[in-house]
Amino acid sequence: MQRKIKSFVSVAIITFSILSCSGGEMDRKITSYNTIKDVPATAWEKLSTKKIYFGHQSVGYDIIDGIQDLKKEFPSIELNIVETTKIEDLSAGALLHSKVGQNKDPKSKIDDFSRIINSGFGGTLDAATLKFCFVDIVSSTDSLKVFEDYKVEVEKLKQKYPKLTLIHFTAPLTLRQTGWKVSIKKLIGRPIGGYAENVKRAEYNELLKKEFQGKDPLFDIAEIESTYPDGTRCSFDADGKTYYSLVPEYTHDGGHLNENGRKKVAEQLLLLLVNLK
Repeated sequence: MQRKIKSFVSVAIITFSILSCSGGEMDRKITSYNTIKDVPATAWEKLSTKKIYFGHQSVGYDIIDGIQDLKKEFPSIELNIVETTKIEDLSAGALLHSKVGQNKDPKSKIDDFSRIINSGFGGTLDAATLKFCFVDIVSSTDSLKVFEDYKVEVEKLKQKYPKLTLIHFTAPLTLRQTGWKVSIKKLIGRPIGGYAENVKRAEYNELLKKEFQGKDPLFDIAEIESTYPDGTRCSFDADGKTYYSLVPEYTHDGGHLNENGRKKVAEQLLLLLVNLK
């Protein structure tokens, strides 16, 4: 019996040693942070060494302002934010950002983003992301074409810069019309404000998620913008389907983000960045 016990103990010790040396389950576990308050100073310090580029327009500036707001609240967030498209401005670590292309012309933004990455950034950056604006996808937009244009350029960049992490942004949302006028418009067949536009954005977002979710980092700004603080969604029905729209408390003009909205989106973006591997 003692021999059996000794043998069992020996096997257990050897097994534990093998797991410890070979990176067993405990060693392989990667910590993910779900709220900004959970992120330790060491994780922010690691993020501060990353080189990241963010191409955007006006809502992007709202998000940058939100990050600045959070930096004031949480001094441990070490993130050097620089607005530039010049490679010489890339320091040891920074969140670089700039305008790209022209509003209402998503192809111009895709092309400009690609141009910037190909100007010397691609081989130096750790991550990069392009965000469309709500005016880029409206009721008349061919969502499939926008997605295909984006996908083609993304694949080119992936082939050229295999070490570059590309983060995909869903299209942001806008308010939808509410109140008694909605019922009247439904009766007389008039378009309801914010319905057709957000439906088109949903089409684009579904294509994006189907293609990249689970493969690359994906930032679902549409989900964040349409989610109330209690977790419920701001939604509407059209043609038998449920779609989502911007929470009224997150905007001052129906599309751009106010202080509440920008901080909510910025917090989730920071969590995505700090959780990048």
